[in-house]
Amino acid sequence: MGYINNWLLLVWMVVGGAFLFRAFPPRRELVDGVAVERWGAAAAILLVLPYIILAGVRSDGIADTGSYRWRFLAMPTQLGEWGDTLEKVTKDPGFTVVSLALKFLLGNRDVLYFMVIAAFQLVVLALLYRRYSCNYWLSIFIFVASTDYISWCTNGMRQFLAVTIILAGTKFMLERRWAPLVVLILLASTIHATALMMLPVVWMIQGQAWNRKMMVTLVCSVLALVAVDQFTQMLSVVLEDTQYTTVVSDWQSMNDDGTSPIRVLVYAMPTILSLVGLRSIRYVNDPVINLAANASIVSTALYMVSMVTSGIYIGRLPIYVSLYATGILLPWELKFLFEELSGKLATMAAVVLYTAFFYYQMHGWGLLS
Repeated sequence: MGYINNWLLLVWMVVGGAFLFRAFPPRRELVDGVAVERWGAAAAILLVLPYIILAGVRSDGIADTGSYRWRFLAMPTQLGEWGDTLEKVTKDPGFTVVSLALKFLLGNRDVLYFMVIAAFQLVVLALLYRRYSCNYWLSIFIFVASTDYISWCTNGMRQFLAVTIILAGTKFMLERRWAPLVVLILLASTIHATALMMLPVVWMIQGQAWNRKMMVTLVCSVLALVAVDQFTQMLSVVLEDTQYTTVVSDWQSMNDDGTSPIRVLVYAMPTILSLVGLRSIRYVNDPVINLAANASIVSTALYMVSMVTSGIYIGRLPIYVSLYATGILLPWELKFLFEELSGKLATMAAVVLYTAFFYYQMHGWGLLS
């Protein structure tokens, strides 16, 4: 993935999206008993297919790719050697098991290894947005233009695998089927231990948008901002004797300045719009939008804290909930919180602004010439 290919990430969304929209027009179907217009599953997956392929053929110069590739190639291909490999694993053994299984099936085909993992991640995301977003194309566009695709499918792919395992259980969240949901979260935590934070979060985001639990969440985040030193000390104590015991000292030694305020503002926009349009959200009382709005608030709260602590550590936690905000809530807000013409103009403005953010972020990372 060179410089020009990074621009092609957005070019495909425009050209490929337009072609698929015409070739496979959205059709009406029932979603939770309500007739809505949705993309077909085949078209939805075709839209993300190039991103699956690109994730497979990416070079070692992209983020942590070289490290993932080296570890995969160094793994044994024989089942009898799994025990020795697993004995050396000190944390998150689930990802090692997944990698060993893929090594057994694929051999040293590292491109296919990356592609299979990306396929699971992006198909889960595509099917989630196809079902629950009122504008599937915009949801995927935001995922790519916000640089979440680059950040997670090529860099933090282990954590994103845990994220998408939990996203696959969204229906369980909506139906409050706690047993299978907890099983999914515990499974995801073997891939990346941060998934355990979702055990309380899936309960917190239940109920009406902007309920008392959400207000308490925001108040706690503001207190963390005001008393950041005390919060950091408390976090260090809480993480003691865990695999993250050195997190606080690590980010302090690395001079981690926290998440960029611009990035925090971008990810906070669905939350801001949900507050402005709260009366409409309360009137509609859609369980999906309520869940997405509350997930957006939790995401914003975490991003606010990461702004004054660590972008590398705390700033990577919101992804568990931010995809509900940017991919489900924001398209709904742009469509239903405005008059028809104003909504179309707002959607066009969102596309332009996310494209500008894509340039800003990718240029900052040195991935655009």
